[in-house]
Amino acid sequence: MTPERKKKLRQLLRKKAAEELKKEQERKAEERKKIILQRTGEAKPLDGANEATLQAICKEYHERIQRLENEKYDMEYSVRQKDYEINEMTIQVNDLRGKFVKPTLKKVSKYEGRFEKLQAIAKNADKDFRANLKSVGKDKFKLDEEVEVSNRPEWALGKKKEDGERKMTDEEEEE
Repeated sequence: MTPERKKKLRQLLRKKAAEELKKEQERKAEERKKIILQRTGEAKPLDGANEATLQAICKEYHERIQRLENEKYDMEYSVRQKDYEINEMTIQVNDLRGKFVKPTLKKVSKYEGRFEKLQAIAKNADKDFRANLKSVGKDKFKLDEEVEVSNRPEWALGKKKEDGERKMTDEEEEE
């Protein structure tokens, strides 16, 4: 075959393919129009209609919408059931073959939890625990020593009297 003849054959094949593609698109468009017309129905004449005919038309449209919604729900339910069955069957097939599907894992940062732990430790170290204690009345935990000072023997109060005597003696000496 000569190069010119090959080129001519390619052009003819391209033209044929383009025509076929165009016919296919037209056929799909007509089919789509036909299905839309079938689902929506013919347009009702609303010009010059009285109230009773308008109500009848609205009821008819409402019934059609309700029927279509019921069909849609039934189809969605059957699709969900079939998806579930397909999933169960693929699991069974994988079990029989011994091949198991590995689940996809989320990426997690290596350093995500480490810094939070260190910050928590630093916060706990800085806290003043005495500030969190409850305050109580002054006399509630008063020591017995302060309450019963006069009942003590003199030898237990020795330093205080000696300090008092020393002060006196120091004062006497100064005079």
